[in-house]
Amino acid sequence: MAVAASCVGMQQQRSAAAPSGPSAISSRLNASAEAVAGDAPAAARWAGRFDDDDDQLPPLRPAPSRSFDVFINHRGVDTKHNVARLLYDRLEHLSGGSVRSFLDNKSMRPGDRLGESIDEGIRQCKVAVAIFSKRYFDSEFCLHELASIVESRKLLIPIFYGIKPSELILPQAVADSNAHTPRDIERFRLALQEAKYTVGITYDPDTGDLAELVYKAADAVMERIQEMTGQRVPQRQMIASRL
Repeated sequence: MAVAASCVGMQQQRSAAAPSGPSAISSRLNASAEAVAGDAPAAARWAGRFDDDDDQLPPLRPAPSRSFDVFINHRGVDTKHNVARLLYDRLEHLSGGSVRSFLDNKSMRPGDRLGESIDEGIRQCKVAVAIFSKRYFDSEFCLHELASIVESRKLLIPIFYGIKPSELILPQAVADSNAHTPRDIERFRLALQEAKYTVGITYDPDTGDLAELVYKAADAVMERIQEMTGQRVPQRQMIASRL
């Protein structure tokens, strides 16, 4: 019994000397509080109680870097919940996750700076998909992204969603707005002109097959990435009713 009591006493001493779990956290907080209050001896006493535990803590690891192969430029109110999201999912499925697409609400995390994240996504991408829709031109972000894509000489695949290529003209209301500098207005016009004369995919939401559009766009993106990287493109698989 004396041996058992001695073991218990030693365990209690070790526990008191090196608290773990909530006690360790409490000790660290107390040490920080004492240090802030200017009581260095007290802070040292608290710190000494968990110094030995530091060896047991897992090392801090840097956050994994993110890289993107495809940038999806779109007007959220028109296409975020249909063609943009479906294209994002289709590319993920086709590549088994090896091809990563930048889609704002899927690729950014709380705390990310919007402009910096978008610029980085464009800088990294190999292929950019611009989904032009009726309200695309109302968005300053859409126009800035398109201008950056064109200026970066990224390979651009346009999707004309409910509009014709000939309609890619900067609205006069945007050109006359004081919200944009003359330089930005010129950037927007040049980018739209470049997209207008780039072969793309035309789709009519009233009569078209959305699944067919997504498959066709995903195939085009994957084929271009294969040309650039030599990565094998999975064979297209689709079951469609012809009735």
